[in-house]
Amino acid sequence: MATLDMQGQEQVDAFKSWWKENGKYAIAVLAVVVLSAGAVIGWQVYQAKQISEASILYAELEKQLSSNDPKRINDAATVIIEKYSSTPYAPRAALLSSQVNIFVGDVVQAKTQLHWVFSHAKEAGLQNIALLQLASILLDEKDYAGALKLLEETNDDAFAGLHADLKGDVLSSQGKIEEARAAYQQALDKIDATSSYRNLIQIKLDGLAK
Repeated sequence: MATLDMQGQEQVDAFKSWWKENGKYAIAVLAVVVLSAGAVIGWQVYQAKQISEASILYAELEKQLSSNDPKRINDAATVIIEKYSSTPYAPRAALLSSQVNIFVGDVVQAKTQLHWVFSHAKEAGLQNIALLQLASILLDEKDYAGALKLLEETNDDAFAGLHADLKGDVLSSQGKIEEARAAYQQALDKIDATSSYRNLIQIKLDGLAK
């Protein structure tokens, strides 16, 4: 994946077309992840004024998502990250912006933002989301050692299934079939029995036999 040329009209047009069809759904899914109940109001150690100002800017960032303009989205996120880095809004802004950058192909900036989230977020959920996204990018780049190293950097049981699944993808790409099979089986063991995501893991596990 190449670094985004912001003047590339084709990529901008493709982004606009995708966002028109899928933007609302994507935002809704992300909102469930990054705006979970209590996450933005439970940091009482920070001054109310700082939280208030950051929340206003974050609302502006959310508005920019519908602008179809990656630069404006990144600029809005950067203001929050630089001026209000200690608030819970900063890692959320970086995470939202990174997803836009991944879509339009600016993987270099996306990786920088995801590293920032992983290093600065105080919430394990946000750290794990950033870590999984980073590992996915490294897998795409065929940096298998880097992806596996990242996946070993957390022991959060809530994300153990997703980590094991992605580890299976990395190992499978390396041709390490038996290790990949063990990783996928671990993922099945860790992910809730009622989750439909298990079907995808089972398909990948069955595919290894072939």
